[in-house]
Amino acid sequence: MKKIIAFACMLISFSCSLPDDTEKTYVELLPIKNAIVPTEFQRGQIYDIFITFERPSECHAFKDIYVKEDSDGYFFAVMSTVFEANYPCQPLTDVLEKSFTFKPGEQTMYVFKFWHGTNEQGEEDYLTFEIPVVD
Repeated sequence: MKKIIAFACMLISFSCSLPDDTEKTYVELLPIKNAIVPTEFQRGQIYDIFITFERPSECHAFKDIYVKEDSDGYFFAVMSTVFEANYPCQPLTDVLEKSFTFKPGEQTMYVFKFWHGTNEQGEEDYLTFEIPVVD
């Protein structure tokens, strides 16, 4: 009998639901305000590429740099984790700098396109750099 009562109490305690106060998150791309790239690459060398971007609110946290390579070049944007909670997110205008390394391969020219946002016509804007590779 004691085992049945203990089992029933355990079942009741597991069936109680607690309020969901946990934060929910999603990823948002942020525009890059500025990029510092070399005027040329030397094959075999490793380069630091610097970008700056704004953190729009205290609920945005830097996650990573988004990179996509296709036939038009390399596309870059900032990935931000956005935390949704039961409190308001205060707006910010923090300008942050991040960097990544790049080592040119066998190509003779690299095109880097840093997503700069969407313009008034709804078109994507990019900061575009064409960087030749020298031996």
